[in-house]
Amino acid sequence: MKQSFIYGAAALSLFLAACSNETGTASQESGSHEEMSPETAETGNQTRLPNGDLQETTASAAMLPSFLDDKPEDMRMIYQAAGSASDILEWIPCYCGCGESAGHNSNLNCFVSEVREDGAIVWDDHGTRCPVCLEIAVESINMAQDGKSLKEIRNHIDETYNEGFAEPTPTPMPA
Repeated sequence: MKQSFIYGAAALSLFLAACSNETGTASQESGSHEEMSPETAETGNQTRLPNGDLQETTASAAMLPSFLDDKPEDMRMIYQAAGSASDILEWIPCYCGCGESAGHNSNLNCFVSEVREDGAIVWDDHGTRCPVCLEIAVESINMAQDGKSLKEIRNHIDETYNEGFAEPTPTPMPA
């Protein structure tokens, strides 16, 4: 992992509980992603995708997108960690239904659509509306910090979310 990320379990529990109370339970959330018209709207460095997700490009993972400006500090921390943990989250599926509704390939895509060769990051706001995405990212990054292998992390996420959640993204298994 490129940058260390330590997240307090108490803060995470409180944050995710608050998100769940605002948006419904995780399994309810998985069915709430709405289909939108096929047009893509661009404004400055932001792009609104057909599924409703907003994407914004910044120069690096150190610079967060402006769509996080009014979000809780905990959420900004998760986005910062996800931006620095693409080597982990690209191997971890998401179970919120975003594979089908948003064309995501892994949990990384809930936060980062693309890491460009020049280091620029195309952020995605999908994770701002989804406690399942946030929870999977935090669990995965914390497990990596604890020395777990990508396969161990992947197996844990698959076992934890295989029932009561949407179909996983089509994420390949790590080698």
